Amino acid sequence: MLSSFVNRRNAGRFVPVVLAGLILAACGVNQNNQTPSASLQPTANQGSAYYLQQMQQSQDDSRSHWQLLAIRALLDEGKVPQAGQLLQQLPSQLNAEQQAESHLLSAQFAIKQKQFSAAAKQLTAVSASTLSDAQRQRYYQLIIDSAPGEAPVDVLRAHIALQSTLPATAQQKNLDATWQTLVTIPQDQAGNITINANENILQGWLDLLGVYYQNRGNQDTLKSAVKDWQTRYPDNPASKTLPAGLAQVMNLSVASTSTIALLLPLTGPGAVFSKAIEQGFEDAHNGHLATSAPAASDAVIQAPESSASAANNAAVSPSAPTPATTTGQDQQPGIPHTAAANTAAQIKVYDTNGHPIDQLLQQAQQDGATLVVGPLLKDDVAKAVATSTSLNILALNEPTDLQNHPNVCYFALSPENEARDAADHMWAQGKRMPVLLLPSNSLGDRVATAFTRQWQTLGGTTVLRQPIGSESDLRSRVNSNTGIALSGTPVASTSTSDNNAVTVAGMTFDAPTAQPVTSGGDIDSVYIVANQASLDLIKPLITMRIGSQSHVAFYANSLSSQAGAGPDFRFEMEGLQFSDIPLLSGANPSLKQQVTSQFNQDYTLTRLYAMGVDAWTLANHFTPLRQQAGYQVQGNTGLLKATHNCVINRTLSWNQYTHGEVVPVN
Repeated sequence: MLSSFVNRRNAGRFVPVVLAGLILAACGVNQNNQTPSASLQPTANQGSAYYLQQMQQSQDDSRSHWQLLAIRALLDEGKVPQAGQLLQQLPSQLNAEQQAESHLLSAQFAIKQKQFSAAAKQLTAVSASTLSDAQRQRYYQLIIDSAPGEAPVDVLRAHIALQSTLPATAQQKNLDATWQTLVTIPQDQAGNITINANENILQGWLDLLGVYYQNRGNQDTLKSAVKDWQTRYPDNPASKTLPAGLAQVMNLSVASTSTIALLLPLTGPGAVFSKAIEQGFEDAHNGHLATSAPAASDAVIQAPESSASAANNAAVSPSAPTPATTTGQDQQPGIPHTAAANTAAQIKVYDTNGHPIDQLLQQAQQDGATLVVGPLLKDDVAKAVATSTSLNILALNEPTDLQNHPNVCYFALSPENEARDAADHMWAQGKRMPVLLLPSNSLGDRVATAFTRQWQTLGGTTVLRQPIGSESDLRSRVNSNTGIALSGTPVASTSTSDNNAVTVAGMTFDAPTAQPVTSGGDIDSVYIVANQASLDLIKPLITMRIGSQSHVAFYANSLSSQAGAGPDFRFEMEGLQFSDIPLLSGANPSLKQQVTSQFNQDYTLTRLYAMGVDAWTLANHFTPLRQQAGYQVQGNTGLLKATHNCVINRTLSWNQYTHGEVVPVN
């Protein structure tokens, strides 16, 4: 409802100075007062200054028409704060057409602010049957634009309804977008979607998705199955012109993996970490991986302490070793797992500390390489993608300035990935008011930014952040019995306009900024990034302030758990959930035992070994990952999915301390 954004009763207190400036600046544009047409114009193409002037010179319904057009123009021009102010000033009495328009504009305003759930609520107040053709097209597009707050099937319905309203030149783009939405539906859910009996077009799309999932491993069978689908669904718009993404899959030229160049820093201080990646890659290539069925029990297996640390600037999360658990997690059906061994493929390893990256790439190409795995360090990755090489590259890190290259994918065990996964996990559990307890350093900044961006993409709003002090600071809190309050200041919003100032009708105004929030009385969750020693103090300090019966849920990343944690710690952490890679969460107990024994229970090296195994798998699926929307691989470091710019995102396993044991989170 509009009250989510607008308090009309108090609106007069907010606006006078800014709105008066906007209107006065607009007065010189056109002195001819005009009466708008009986219905709202299809487009607001005169500019906001013109509509502001007409609004000032009009009254009653005519004024409301001009005001609505001014809001549309301001939103289209990116002047979101000014549009919000005019929304606040809409009169409470609007006719039916104006009321529908106000809901559309409120939804558009919410989307600009990345408040997707609020936008979806606005759209539920609109009946498509009462809209004009132009409004109806905007209505369906707004449903699509608020997609993070909508189920994929509802977005599909919007794409289907939008198709017939579009000119022929725009219909193919909508078909392509429909396919992109369709393949976000996991294979194990595609056959369980309930639709209405008269939704023949939607049924055709869902059947096409089933055809794709069942045959995507073989181009010939996929082409035959799609042709059969076209015969069965001649009235589906995709039957006449296939979506570009599907057509691309049907005509892939699969990248060769006959000779793979592995680029790693094999000398210097990071050599031990690179060797773990190399060994995982080679063992997968040669078929030296122990395998076992998923464990059926939830028995806890405690490992001794390990003190290894991650390589400086390497593509790994700064995670301490983690307690091993057997979880019985099921492999997802229809998703490729670890690639088969292929001893016929040649692996050539190059030391990135020995020669410049551009020279190594030239040498690899001269040696017959068709695909490169690596480099590992951020700076080396940036140099590699800047060479404009024709080789396919599976980089083992993400550069700071990440760019889309048609021959490059990025795979890293980054803290940003873990933070995004935490946001997804907490949101799925119904949490809406989180506070982040983070170190006051670059790691904390990276986690805060990644978590907040993902949170707002899901439809969340403010995320609070509170710094974690040193262990001595925490101990002094224990001694003084002060505890830790769940409060903080907002993480810098990513949803507002990048402009610090807005110009309207020749006048410039500072964009309004959010006021600091120092208390979060409605906090329902806390995400902690701290080592085990600090966590052992942090959780009791929070409980000291909020009580043991509080509804607040506790979450932590893998940095907070280490091998050998005793029963006292496990009982103290009761209820806390933490993330880790599937291999260390019991997805393959035999492989875990093999690798941890090999690395003397060092879980940091185990993670890097698993990264090497997954790098082999991703290299063997490089073409579909690079070219097929939504393509996924079940890996040892997570469920791997290529997202924007072919960044490989990992969905992690979540475990929980329960009655002194570590068990999987259902």
